[in-house]
Amino acid sequence: MSVATESLHVVCPHCHTTNRVAATDLSSSPDCGKCHQPLFAGHPVALDDSSFDKHVGRSQVPVLVDFWAPWCGPCRMMAPQFEAAARQLEPQVRLAKLNTEEAQAVAARYNIRSIPTLALFVNGREVARQPGAMGAADIVRWVRSHGV
Repeated sequence: MSVATESLHVVCPHCHTTNRVAATDLSSSPDCGKCHQPLFAGHPVALDDSSFDKHVGRSQVPVLVDFWAPWCGPCRMMAPQFEAAARQLEPQVRLAKLNTEEAQAVAARYNIRSIPTLALFVNGREVARQPGAMGAADIVRWVRSHGV
């Protein structure tokens, strides 16, 4: 398959259906084939126990996950920065948030010991991890430093 016709699996942030999208069409605001909502809206997607594996495991677009909790002050301070990073990184990277209070099994599986923690997944595999709050520019720079 040539680069021009390469298609990628992209999981819808609304209905969690896996879509096949031509790589060249990622920047043209593709919609989900099932629910017809935008696949990328420049906002992080909220994940839970059931949707985490779909997005991380099925998406061929790298996924940056913010492991956070509502009681965490630094997590709340970083939230608008993570949102700003989503506007800069999508559609090349999907940004997602996982509330570790609600999804304790996923947090335990990935051995999340402090929050906020950012984890970058490529093709279902964790390739980098960064604990602590970061500004939007630092988040974007950190993601890009990993070749994404």
